[in-house]
Amino acid sequence: MSLVDSAPSSHTHDAAASAALNAEDSARILAKAALFSPPDATLPDGRRDLVGLSREELTELLVEIGEKPFRTKQLWHWIYHQGVTDFSAMSSIAKPLQAKLAERFVVGRPQAAMVQTSTDETRKFLFRFRDGQEAETVYIPDRREDRGAVCISSQVGCTLSCTFCHTGTQKLVRNLGAAEIVGQFMAARDSYSEWPSPKGDTPRLLSTIVLMGMGEPLYNYENIAKAMKIIMDGEGIALSRRRITLSTSGVVPLMDRCGEELGINLAVSLHAVTNELRNEIVPLNRKYPIEEVLAACRRYPAANNSRRITFEYIMLRGVNDSEADARELVRLISGLPAKVNLIPFNPWPGSAYRPSTREQQNKFAQIIMDAGFSSPIRTPRGRDILAACGQLKTESERIRAAQS
Repeated sequence: MSLVDSAPSSHTHDAAASAALNAEDSARILAKAALFSPPDATLPDGRRDLVGLSREELTELLVEIGEKPFRTKQLWHWIYHQGVTDFSAMSSIAKPLQAKLAERFVVGRPQAAMVQTSTDETRKFLFRFRDGQEAETVYIPDRREDRGAVCISSQVGCTLSCTFCHTGTQKLVRNLGAAEIVGQFMAARDSYSEWPSPKGDTPRLLSTIVLMGMGEPLYNYENIAKAMKIIMDGEGIALSRRRITLSTSGVVPLMDRCGEELGINLAVSLHAVTNELRNEIVPLNRKYPIEEVLAACRRYPAANNSRRITFEYIMLRGVNDSEADARELVRLISGLPAKVNLIPFNPWPGSAYRPSTREQQNKFAQIIMDAGFSSPIRTPRGRDILAACGQLKTESERIRAAQS
C-alpha cells in the first residue's frame, strides 16, 4: 500500500476536526448552563422532592434511609404511572414506610399561579416554582381527535433575543430543573385528570410533548435530557420518543448529542434562507450559520421518512415571505426528510413586524408542496390569552413592566 493510500482523507480529517470543535463547544455551552442552574430540589424544611430524580438517584436515597432497592420500582409506579402525590395513598407500601417517606420526601408539582382557557380550548398555565420564578406551559388540543400537545418551557426567560419573539424580550433568569420540566407535564395531566398513564390503545388527551415553550432547550440540555428520559420510561408516563419534539434555533453541537442520546424528533427554527437575514432575526445564526445547522440536520440519526425534521418558518410580511425565499428554502432542504411548518406571525405589543397576507402564505406553501414537502400553515391557537407561538412571556414580567 502506498503512503498516499494509507494517509487519512481530507474528508476524514475535516470530520475529526469538526467533531473535536463540537465537543469543545458543547463543553463550553454546558459550563455556561451551570451558571443558570436551578435551585436545589430541597424544601426549606429539609424534605427532598422525588420528582425529577433518575431511577439510580431514587434508589440511592432509599438505600440511605435503610430501604431495599426494589422500593424504587414501587415508588416510580405511584409517582409517574398513577400520578399520586400523597404517600398515604400509595396502597402497596406499608403504613410505617409511608410515614417514613412523608417525613423525608415530597412528590412535588409546580404551583399553577394562573390558568387561562382560550375560546378555542387551548389552555395556558403560568407555573410558579419554589423560588418564586415562573414559566408558561400551553396545552393545545387537536381540533379533530381526543388528543393534543403540551408545549413545555425549558428556561425562565430566554437568551436568544430573536426579534420576532415576545418570549425573547424576557431576559434569561435561570434554567429549569428536571423536576420543573417533568412537573409541567404532570401538572397539566392533573388538570385533565389523566392518571393513571393510559396504556396500549387507550387514547391520551395529552398525547405529545413539544419543547417549544420559553427558552432554548439545548442551552439547558442536561436537565431536558434527564426529564425526557423520565417521561419516556415505559413503567411511568411512558411517552414514546416519537411523540416528543425538541425545537431548537440551531445549537449545533448539542443537536448531535440530542440525536445520539435521546433520539426524539427535531424541529429547527429556521425563519430565513440567507445568513444575512437570519443573523438579524435569529442572532444565534452568527455563531451557527445556516450551512452548519443544515449539516447537523443531515447527521441527525432519528431523521427518516416516517420521522421528518420539521423546519419552522415564521411568516413576516415583506421580510422573508417572497416566492424567491420559498424557492431557496426548497433548495436548502432538498434531500432531507423534512416538512416545513409555516407560522403566521402573532403580533404582540411593541413589535415592528406584520404577518404575511394569507395570499402570500398560500403562494409560499404551494412552492414548497410542489417540491414534494409537506407545508402546513399553522393555525394560530390561544391568541386571545397570548398563548400562540412566540407570545409566551410570564404575566409577572408584564405586571412588573406596567408598574415600572
